[in-house]
Amino acid sequence: MTQPASHIPTLVTDRLILRGATRADVLPFRDMMSEPRTQYMGGPFDARGAWQFLTGAIASWQLDGFGGWILENRTTGAFLGEVMIAQPPRFPEPELGWTLTHDAEGQGFAFEAAQSALTWWWSHTDKQTLVSYVSPANARSAALAVRLGAQPDSNGPWPDGEDADETTVYRHRRPQ
Repeated sequence: MTQPASHIPTLVTDRLILRGATRADVLPFRDMMSEPRTQYMGGPFDARGAWQFLTGAIASWQLDGFGGWILENRTTGAFLGEVMIAQPPRFPEPELGWTLTHDAEGQGFAFEAAQSALTWWWSHTDKQTLVSYVSPANARSAALAVRLGAQPDSNGPWPDGEDADETTVYRHRRPQ
């Protein structure tokens, strides 16, 4: 098996391993990104679009020092999704985002992974805030952002080409 790039840190939680992507993740990632649930992030995506998302998450580590982690079930080794902190060119600031496979939803994996990513972020940057961009129609992601401690920021800038009808900016603040 190909090992993930050494500059992507591996994070371990009670139930998850957050790690860099490998070639073995390409097909499950593509399948996840082709699901109708990805409509809130511009999907569903074809194989090319899924590849661009995956490679963008990897490239972010090289370009910015932060990026995406694959979520792996610590017990079974199953692919569960992705959590990432990224700032593609159209994002005015870094964003914490998450996407899970259909089978992984509703089990607290996104919260566990996002909480681990937030802890990593606060310990590796001096930034005081981080955002999550959430579609107003995506009640589950909005609830997760709030559960993680983020609050809607009506003054937060939206990604290029988006507005309040398409995106709510949730702001995470550095713990005191």
